[in-house]
Amino acid sequence: METPLAAEIPQISLPRLPRDNLLLYRDSKHETQVVQTLDDWQLRRAEIVRGAESVMGRLPGVEKRCPLDMQLVEEVDCGSYVRRLVTYQSEPGSRVPAYLCIPKTALAAAAKPVPAVLCLHGTDNTIGHGTVVGLGTRPNRQYAAELAERGYVTLAPSYPLLAKYQPDVNALGWQSGTLKAVWDNLRGLDLLESLPFVRKHSFGAIGHSLGGHNGVYTSLFDNRIHAVVSSCGLDSYLDYYNGEEKHWHPEKGWCQTRYMLRLADYRGRLAEIPFDFHELIGALAPRHVLIIAPLKDHNFQAASVDRIAAAARPIFKLYGHAERLQIEHPDCEHDFPPEMRQRAYELFDRVLGP
Repeated sequence: METPLAAEIPQISLPRLPRDNLLLYRDSKHETQVVQTLDDWQLRRAEIVRGAESVMGRLPGVEKRCPLDMQLVEEVDCGSYVRRLVTYQSEPGSRVPAYLCIPKTALAAAAKPVPAVLCLHGTDNTIGHGTVVGLGTRPNRQYAAELAERGYVTLAPSYPLLAKYQPDVNALGWQSGTLKAVWDNLRGLDLLESLPFVRKHSFGAIGHSLGGHNGVYTSLFDNRIHAVVSSCGLDSYLDYYNGEEKHWHPEKGWCQTRYMLRLADYRGRLAEIPFDFHELIGALAPRHVLIIAPLKDHNFQAASVDRIAAAARPIFKLYGHAERLQIEHPDCEHDFPPEMRQRAYELFDRVLGP
């Protein structure tokens, strides 16, 4: 598994770099300089990762790795693909439920390995990850099923502390539900790489709402994800519900145990949060990123997403790939409409191959 660039640089308490200028970094003397090369940018990126880890917790190493021990719970014939409900061991003492959808053509004798996509679900406390395989009654959430019909292997792990997946994140040693989810997802990619019918080392990630930011956080820590689609998943922490303090108390909004409880420490001083989404999106460069931000979304502001893109795009330009950061603003509410899902699937076709 690939780890964050320069993740082992020691933690140093320094004033926060300007939020809206990613083309600044600190040199070896901790003096602020202008990013001019990709090597300069790696220093800035490393500081972004450290800022995220100061809230989420440090990404584990070998101490959390264990045999995946995938177990089959149920298999359903869905026509062009089979849907398997499986569990896998992401760490000692924790098994993750996941739906694994496999095109039948990929299971045929002598079939070539096919690309795979990590499909991350939105907030649903009843069936959780079942929404993305077409279970339940929520429309426009069945992207794991649709991608399987399109020829992709898809893996849809359950998010911690939703529906039937209730790991004790504190007892397991996690500082946040967010990082526990990231680790489960990274181990899910390990699981995909272990399957003979899956193409290795190059994956997609797609998610709506909770799944939208879960995919961004996961991609920050794993470069095997080459294309990221986030629908209704983010705006600046400063803009979240206009910064109203009631959303920043423990167990509210971003500060719930299943997200990042430590963010409540920044109530009343949001500008001091040590990372934000424009930095996270910049840190994904030069990979392909599609952000879908509906004009009428009640959770996340479309105008804030535009500001995030404006701040992050210089990093994509630094790599010579400004076009790889794409923003779409459908005229709808907090939803993932068919035309936007089609845009996402076309992106995966271009980057991962059909």
